Amino acid sequence: MAQMEPNLDHDVSWFLLPSYWAKMVVALISFLCFANSYDGDFVFDDSEAIINNKDLRAETPLGDLWYHDFWGSKLSSNTSHKSYRPLTVLTFRINYFFAGGFYPVGFHVINIILHCTISVLMVDVFSILLGGLQFSNKGRRLNLAPKSSLLAALLFAVHPVHTECVAGIVGRADLLCALFFLLSFLGYCKAFRENKEGCTFSVFWVLMSVILGAIAMLCKEQGITILGLNAVFDALVINKINLLELIRKLLYKDKSLENAGLLRKGLLFRITLLMCGGASILYIRWRIMGTGPPAFTEVDNPASFADSLFVRAINYNYYYSLNAWLLLCPWWLCFDWSMGCIPLIKSVSDWRIIALAALWFCLIGLICQALCSEDSHKRRILTLGLGFLIIPFLPASNLFFRVGFVIAERVIYLPSIGYCILFTYGFSLLSKQAKKKKILAVAVLGILLINVMRCALRSSQWRSEEQLFRSALSVCPLNAKVHYNVGKNLADKGNQSAAIKYYREAVRLNPKYVHAMNNLGNILKERNELHEAEELLSLAVQIQPDFAAAWMNLGIVQNSLRRFEEAEQSYWTAIKHRKKYPDCYYNLGRLYADLNRHIDALNAWRNATVLKPEHSLAWNNMIILLDNTGNLAQAEAVGREALELIPNDHSLMFSLANVLGKSQKYKESEALFLKAIKANPNAASYHGNLAVLYHRWGNLDLAKKHYEVSLKLDPMAPGTKENYNLLRRKLEQLQKKGGA
Repeated sequence: MAQMEPNLDHDVSWFLLPSYWAKMVVALISFLCFANSYDGDFVFDDSEAIINNKDLRAETPLGDLWYHDFWGSKLSSNTSHKSYRPLTVLTFRINYFFAGGFYPVGFHVINIILHCTISVLMVDVFSILLGGLQFSNKGRRLNLAPKSSLLAALLFAVHPVHTECVAGIVGRADLLCALFFLLSFLGYCKAFRENKEGCTFSVFWVLMSVILGAIAMLCKEQGITILGLNAVFDALVINKINLLELIRKLLYKDKSLENAGLLRKGLLFRITLLMCGGASILYIRWRIMGTGPPAFTEVDNPASFADSLFVRAINYNYYYSLNAWLLLCPWWLCFDWSMGCIPLIKSVSDWRIIALAALWFCLIGLICQALCSEDSHKRRILTLGLGFLIIPFLPASNLFFRVGFVIAERVIYLPSIGYCILFTYGFSLLSKQAKKKKILAVAVLGILLINVMRCALRSSQWRSEEQLFRSALSVCPLNAKVHYNVGKNLADKGNQSAAIKYYREAVRLNPKYVHAMNNLGNILKERNELHEAEELLSLAVQIQPDFAAAWMNLGIVQNSLRRFEEAEQSYWTAIKHRKKYPDCYYNLGRLYADLNRHIDALNAWRNATVLKPEHSLAWNNMIILLDNTGNLAQAEAVGREALELIPNDHSLMFSLANVLGKSQKYKESEALFLKAIKANPNAASYHGNLAVLYHRWGNLDLAKKHYEVSLKLDPMAPGTKENYNLLRRKLEQLQKKGGA
């Protein structure tokens, strides 16, 4: 492998550092970019992928990870997202185990470390891509482009579009995929050695690169593309093939093709290994996936549902241009680009067509230079740059299958490698022509500094959902999901009035947004605006008949309107669409209790506790109903069963204590009351009922004490004042008798 000529570093006006120090600088700067995200919360998709993912918990067998998708659903399910990333989920599970629960700091720290590690590896990767593969006499790989590789690695390390991958914990999939993606590439490079007989290669390292590519794919689907890039690298750098010349020879059946050295150098053999390995990996992945591709909705990816092939093609290309713009100018960043954020282009008169023209003008220009330039060095760098830009992006391009997003900043993590190659090469060309190279170097330093500040700012926005969602309002004001998430965040904080405003805007922007209708209906229900709530929820289930949560909430509203038969029907419809729905059984039980159908109520609540043993409200209602109907023995049995399952629930302690008091088991009742009060000392009813127990028991001084505490906490507590007055009169009578 002769050295690539001319040397790219000769024209680059940049810092020259020893390899060790270059890597230290890259690691430090990449750490500074995202360090302020270390103590951020779980935000956006983290809730579903981590907090609500049962695969992270110890009770889920490790083997289940291989049959579940990224979100914890069975891959065989028709509702599965089909994102198969078991190794990423395994790292989440390890995080959860060592943290002892859902504490986000450990998750964030691992993400930051991964990005720093990847950025350091980029120094070696870029030294090969920009400087070629050359070895010393002792067999050690030489870095022929130390300045260029440092600049490219810094560009990668500080690119703001990477913030979603680093600051968002779910981005772990992209980071792990990138790590093994690079290790596969470096492993493939390690397969080659020079000796006196020429270039030799190791089959072991070729196979190892395939295995590392498979591991990358088990972290995220994009990982498989490294096998194609290894083949491109082999052809262009190891075998120095001129693609245009090769195409011409193939077209004209040139006999000189036999002397091209492809067989002698083992290229075809290595390509065969890569192809067989890739095909095997894809086949196994397809078999594990079970059913067909995931079913996405129109709001996820509107262009893919367009009837016209022309509209689909135009909009796909417009999405590509926007991805390219995010690489060039990563200023407008958003956590979600769906739901009207980018309106469809439906006519050639739309001015946004200019973006497509600009994209293809640049791409065609680069491709022509990559194929037709007489400078072999230029051809190789441009082809590798375009390869690393385009090939890892192909799984997200909608060309082979529909994807569930319009734009996703996380999928540009790997393609940004190609952008960094092209930027660095462009900088070298400008440096070659520029008379004042220092000014050009200062300009690039300025870009790096701006990117560092942008990364720090964007990382701070990813620290909490409130900041993240609000930051998107100015970027995607037409995105209904942005308004929905801002509204949901406000509702979770108790600011219902502000939440209503954002939910209404979400429904206005997307009149079929059933989740926004459901949440808005819930708030209106709580504010007793029942008729509008019913209208919204009825519309939601009309648009999406299998929306179980909306059916349940509609049942709650109908129950409040005293339309009991309709409410019961809505509850059963919800259960029909979601078999395991404990909350719906709980609400159904409340309906039956209101109708004095006590046995049906108990059965419904029992179903809720079977499906969700920790369903405290269902257990409590069973105890209270049995208590109120005089079934004290059964109420006691249910209460003890509930406390065995949820031993620290003070409301269950309180309910069981009431039952034991009525059964004259005063000592045990007292212990439970005191334990409940210790857990929740500000509950007036706990003190009031304990006072009643002491009153019955004859411990009048203690009864007086707890009546007074109860009245202090809640002066309007029903019955407490009357009982207290009765106790005072009794104490006065006892004092008079004692005085007499």
